[in-house]
Amino acid sequence: MERIGSLHEEPMLKGQLLRQVRIAAGHLTGIGKMIEGDAYCVDILKQIAAVQGILGRTARALAESHTRHCVRHAIEEGHGEEKIEELFEALKYLRHF
Repeated sequence: MERIGSLHEEPMLKGQLLRQVRIAAGHLTGIGKMIEGDAYCVDILKQIAAVQGILGRTARALAESHTRHCVRHAIEEGHGEEKIEELFEALKYLRHF
């Protein structure tokens, strides 16, 4: 069953987002090892910035897709305001968006 608001309409984007999240997870594992190994603080900060960048790009792409599909569909069905508010609520939590 297809769900409105999921990535089923954009399988290529879904694959891209999965790759980005996996890359971020790899960076996070590396950051943990850097901390355990007493790596230079600035080097750790650079890796943290890299993860933030990846996650920010992932969030922007996901929000764009959601807007193009789910929000558009809700507007066409006459209840777009609810979906717009829902999106704004979610975006409040994304500081690096």
